[in-house]
Amino acid sequence: MSNQLNVLGTRLHLCCGNTGYTREGFCYVPASDFGNHSVCAIMTEEFLQFSKAQGNDLITPNPMYDFAGLKAGDKWCLCAVRWHHAVAENVAPPVILEATHEKSLQVVSLEVLKAHQYSAR
Repeated sequence: MSNQLNVLGTRLHLCCGNTGYTREGFCYVPASDFGNHSVCAIMTEEFLQFSKAQGNDLITPNPMYDFAGLKAGDKWCLCAVRWHHAVAENVAPPVILEATHEKSLQVVSLEVLKAHQYSAR
């Protein structure tokens, strides 16, 4: 991952262990990822319910894909467009900028990402 950059222009950090689109834990966007799963976010119950209502159930386990299901507090590499839609609905989960790939900037501005930056305070 040393050649991958985050939205701050620095080295991309790990988002979520061995999960996410690539199952490598980094929110980089390989050529096969047409959904641009570049936003590292910390799940909230509001976002999970929003995503499920949009037809993307991230809550229910799916053993066929070795997917345990997500709960509030889990980190996950989200589709940039879905995250941006969640912003419009006021249910966007907080993001970790250091682990959000620069390709997310093709969909959403850095200012919007910064406005939703996770703060441990």
